Amino acid sequence: MKAGSAFHQNRFWGETTAFLALFLDNLGVLIFMSSILIFTFNYPADIIMTRMIPGTAVGVFFGDIVYTYLALRLQKKTGRKDVTAMPLGLDTPSSIGLAYAVLGPAYIVTRDAVLTWQIGMATLFMIGVVKVITSFCGAWVQRVIPTAGLLGSIAGVGLLLLGFLPLIEIFNEVVVGIVALGIIFAVLLGGMKLPGPIPGVLIAVLLGTAIHFILGYTGHIPEFKEPSFEMSLCLPVFSVDFFKTLPQSIQYLPIAIPFGIMTIIGGINNTESARLAGDDYRMRDILLTEAFTSLIASFFGGVAQTTPYIGHPAYKKMGATYWYTLLTAVSIGIGSVIGLLSLIVGIIPRAVLAPIFIFIGFEIVHQAYKEAPEAHSPAVSLSFMPVIANLVIIILGQFLGAMAITPDMLPMRLQVMHQSLTVLSNGFILTALLWGSMLAFLIDRKPRLAALCTFACALFTLFGIIHSVSPAGAVYLPWTIASHAHYTIALAYILLSGILLTFTRQTNR
Repeated sequence: MKAGSAFHQNRFWGETTAFLALFLDNLGVLIFMSSILIFTFNYPADIIMTRMIPGTAVGVFFGDIVYTYLALRLQKKTGRKDVTAMPLGLDTPSSIGLAYAVLGPAYIVTRDAVLTWQIGMATLFMIGVVKVITSFCGAWVQRVIPTAGLLGSIAGVGLLLLGFLPLIEIFNEVVVGIVALGIIFAVLLGGMKLPGPIPGVLIAVLLGTAIHFILGYTGHIPEFKEPSFEMSLCLPVFSVDFFKTLPQSIQYLPIAIPFGIMTIIGGINNTESARLAGDDYRMRDILLTEAFTSLIASFFGGVAQTTPYIGHPAYKKMGATYWYTLLTAVSIGIGSVIGLLSLIVGIIPRAVLAPIFIFIGFEIVHQAYKEAPEAHSPAVSLSFMPVIANLVIIILGQFLGAMAITPDMLPMRLQVMHQSLTVLSNGFILTALLWGSMLAFLIDRKPRLAALCTFACALFTLFGIIHSVSPAGAVYLPWTIASHAHYTIALAYILLSGILLTFTRQTNR
């Protein structure tokens, strides 16, 4: 009896730990995405809380419900009781990337909160379409595009947007941030355990939040705002109005394509990881679920895509089955509708969750260097460069905006530097993918494929898909732009492509 009781107790804590880990991951993405929009771009909080969060939660709800069903189906098929459901949630790199590269800039240009929200929905719709298509050819894409290009472009986002920017949040509330950082790093990177059954990440969140309110109410946090504990019903509403913004949203397709492809590639890898851990899911089911739940979310106001999370074997070791995904679906779904998610988003400080994102960023970078051939490490590093330009533009834009300075008011030398940074930043994800792939092909002595990458860069540059000369990063027809800068950049790539082709005599490849 005691042995059975211990088994059920361990099973309970295993499911609980897995649920808290998955729930907090999703919650953290919502908090950070909301914080970026509110505090970095001064986006109205009410639309985030009452429209974006409930709509985005729809994708998580349906995705985890389907993954729960797939686990039950596999359990029935195999007769095993230890089948663990695939974890699904909001994709962290693309959610943060969309906040910084799509929603924020769109709001700065339009100053229309509803239009910006609809642009976010349209971008998520495009990501969903890319994912549905890639679900049927993801393995082929994985074979054709070098790992250094695929993972390097996202690793740059992980290191800089998920790593460096949250570090600033830690030092904005240094006592809160450092305490949370120490606990989370000790638990997640050091593998240490705190006394008691409560997960270390949850302790970090609770302790950090408590310190935040103590310091805030005693006047030691300058920007402290008393939280509102009001909850209101926030039903996600089906809408197709965002289709009207597709012409304005098409400029964000260069961001949508790599983010969509990357989650599908990640889904392939995660499904294989689950198979090796003992749970053999049909890959097409896993991929189409994440694709269609991203699409569905866009019709209900969602602005962040869903994806199967890395770590199925870890959840299995915890002793989780299908209950943790079912609990996550119910908690996220009901919590968003009754306003509980929005309430929690408004209470937990950014400095508490920043260490979690830094950890995730480190993991993404580690994966890029680990999965890519060792010889391709320079290609992974090169992929970071356009992301650095985007990071500088984000920070510089906040300072210039606060001082009411436009780029044309800068000295000429700085105007040229600002324009170069802007051009390098626009379409940074696709640029990073192509640059990383080009260098990987060169390292493998395949100059024809490298030349193909540079020719693609030239073609995309002409239309502003990458290196857009428009400050807002808009795409355009080449002859409609007064500046000749895009022709100059395209010419540089074409010349490089021609030079690379001369090396084919040496390699025959």
